[in-house]
Amino acid sequence: MKRFLFACIALSLIAISLHAQKIKVACVGNSVTYGYGLDRPEVNAYPAQLQRLLGDEFEVGNFGKSGATLLNKGHRPYMQQEEFKKAIAFAGDRVIIHLGLNDTDPRNWPNYRDEFVSDYLSLIDSFRLVNPKCKIAICRMTPISNRHQRFESGTRDWYWQIQKSIEEIAEIANVSLIDLQEGLYNRPDLLPDALHPNIEGAGIIASKVYCALTGDYGGLQLSQLYSDNMVLQREEEIVLSGIANAGDVVTVTIGRQKKKAITSSNGKWSVVLDPLQTGNPYTLTISTSKKKYVFNNVLAGEVWLCSGQSNMAFMVKEGAEKREQLAKASSKPQIRFFDMKPRWLTNSEEWDVSALDSLNRLQYYKETKWQECTEQTAANVSAIAYEFGMMLSDSLHVPVGLIINAIGGSACESWIDRKTLEFSYPDILYSWKENDRIQPWVRERASLNVKQSSNKLQRHPYEPCYLFEAGIAPLAKYPVKGVVWYQGESNAHNIEVHEILFPLLVESWRKNWNKELPFYYVQLSSLDRPSWTWFRDSQRRMLKDIRCVGMAVSSDCGDSTNVHPTRKKEVGDRLARLALHDTYGKTLTPSGPLFRSVEFTNGAAFVTFDFNEGMHSSDGESLKTFEIAEHEGVFFAAMAEVVDGRIKVWSKEVKNPRFVRYGWQPFTRANLVNKEGLPASTFRTGY
Repeated sequence: MKRFLFACIALSLIAISLHAQKIKVACVGNSVTYGYGLDRPEVNAYPAQLQRLLGDEFEVGNFGKSGATLLNKGHRPYMQQEEFKKAIAFAGDRVIIHLGLNDTDPRNWPNYRDEFVSDYLSLIDSFRLVNPKCKIAICRMTPISNRHQRFESGTRDWYWQIQKSIEEIAEIANVSLIDLQEGLYNRPDLLPDALHPNIEGAGIIASKVYCALTGDYGGLQLSQLYSDNMVLQREEEIVLSGIANAGDVVTVTIGRQKKKAITSSNGKWSVVLDPLQTGNPYTLTISTSKKKYVFNNVLAGEVWLCSGQSNMAFMVKEGAEKREQLAKASSKPQIRFFDMKPRWLTNSEEWDVSALDSLNRLQYYKETKWQECTEQTAANVSAIAYEFGMMLSDSLHVPVGLIINAIGGSACESWIDRKTLEFSYPDILYSWKENDRIQPWVRERASLNVKQSSNKLQRHPYEPCYLFEAGIAPLAKYPVKGVVWYQGESNAHNIEVHEILFPLLVESWRKNWNKELPFYYVQLSSLDRPSWTWFRDSQRRMLKDIRCVGMAVSSDCGDSTNVHPTRKKEVGDRLARLALHDTYGKTLTPSGPLFRSVEFTNGAAFVTFDFNEGMHSSDGESLKTFEIAEHEGVFFAAMAEVVDGRIKVWSKEVKNPRFVRYGWQPFTRANLVNKEGLPASTFRTGY
C-alpha cells in the first residue's frame, strides 16, 4: 500500500502541474455517488450535476463504488476497490466522502462497529497523505426509507448509530460535515427503491455539496413568518434563525438590543434575544453586509399555534355567532393572524398534474404573512382560534399572535414527524393508501385527489408525516407559547390506533420546539357516528396519560347530521379557559365536570367529579343520559341527582350496579353542567 501511495504522490505532482488552473473535487462514496439506478449516471449522478454547478474552474471526479462499505472488514471495503486507487491518484483539492449506507448490512455493523471510527480516520488520512493541502468534507448519509426490506430488522437502528458516529468523526478529524439527509429525508418520493435518489434527488445532493464547497447559500433568507405585524413571544428568550452565506455576519436589532451571529459552514445562523416586554410596537431589523430586512409594527405578546382539521379551519364567517364575533374585530389590532391556507382543498375531485408536482415538493400552503385583526381579516380565519385569541387578549391585556394551520380531513398521523413514526409506529407508514390503520375515507379521498398521478410514490396531505413536513417543519421552531388542537374526526374509526398516535403527536411537536408546550385539545362533539362515544371517552382518559394537556368539551355544541357544527365561539372560550387557568395561573374554573371516581353502595352509584362546584342541569330539567349496569353491555336508563357534591345514579332495574356511563350516545342530549355552565364530559367506568 505504501509503495502504491508514493507512486500516486509522484503522479499527483505531475497532474497538479498540468491542471494547476482547476480545483479538483473528488467525490468518494458508494452507489449513491456512482449514480446507481439513474439513466446515464455520467450525466445525471450527483458529481456530474455538481460539475455543471461549479463550472469550468473545477474538475469533479466520480469515484463511487456500488455496494462499498466504509468498514475495512465489511463485505466490500471501499479502500480495497479500484475506485479508491483512482481517487487517490486524482489527489483532489477537495474531497467529499459519502459512505456508511452499506455498513447497515447485517454482515457489517453488528460485527465490526468498533472499527468504524478508526477505519474512517484512515480513509481521511489517505487523502491527506497524497495532497496535504486538500480540504475534506464527510457527509451525513442520505436516507434509507422505511420501504427498505431490512428497515425494521436492523437497518433503521444501525443507520442512526452510524449517523452519530459520522458526526463524531467530523469533530475528531477536523473536517467539514455536509448534511445529505436534510434535503432528502422529507422526500421519500425521491427514493424509488427506498435507497437510491432519482435524478431530482441527485440534484439536491449536488446542490448541498455545491453550497458547502462555495459557502454560497443564496444570501440572507428568512422564514415567511418574519413579516410586518408579526408577534414575538414575550418574557422569554427568543431564538431567531435563518440562512445566509457561510461566514456572513448577521446583525439583529430590536428595541435596545443588538445581537450578532456568524453564519456557520452549513449556512445556518441563529441569535438569542433577551426577553421582550409588552409595550409599544418594535422595529425588527435583520441584516448582513449585502442584504437587509426591516419589519415594522412588531409586537411582543402571547403566540399560540392553532391546528387540526376542518373544525379548526372552520371560518368565523361560516359560524352561527359570526355577527357577535366580528363586532369587536375592528377594535383589536393587537390580535394578529398568520393564517396558513392550503393551495388545494381536499374536496371530492382529481387534482391536475401541476398540483401533484407541487405536492411532492412540499409546496402545499399558500404564501402568507402576519395580518392585524380587522373585520375583513377576522372573517376568514378559524372561528375557534379567533375566539381563543380574543379571550386571551381581553383577559391578559397583551397582544396575541395566532398561527393558524388546519387542514380539512387531515388525520393525526399526517402531523407527526417521520423519525417519531419510524421508531414508535412504523406500521402506519407502509402502503398508506391501503393501510387499514388509516381511516377508509381518508385513503379514498387521497386516492381520488391523486388519481392523475403516474408516480407510485405520489405525496398527499393525508399521507403520514406530510403535514408535519410541509406545514410544521417550515415554521422553523418559531417561538410559541403553546398549542390548541381540534382533530380526531379522521381517526375516530380506530380508537386504539389514535391512542398511540395522539401522544406521539404531542411528543413530536414538543421535540420540534424543544420545550414542553402546553397542548389543549377539543373533545369531539356530538354526531350520529357510532364510534364517537368511545372516541370521546378515549380523549378524556388521555388527560391522565399525557403531561401538560387539557381538554375542552364540545358535545353540547354538536349537530346530529353535520360534522361541522356551527357553534364555535363556546369552544374557543373553553380552550382559552384552560390556557388562562393552567398556563397563566388565572383563578377561574377551567372545565366542566370531569369524572374522577365512582363508589357503588346501597344499590346506587355515587360519582365524584373534578370541577364539580354548583353542578346542575343545563335546561332546568332532571339530569339526563345517565345509565347503570350490573353486567358489562347490559345498561339501563337511570335516575340521577346531585347529592353532597356527587351525582347519585340508580335504577330499579339494577340491584347491584358495577358500571355507570353518561352521555353514551354518538349524538347526546347530556345536560350536566357546573356553576359556570360548562358541560360535563361524557364518560363510562369499568376500564
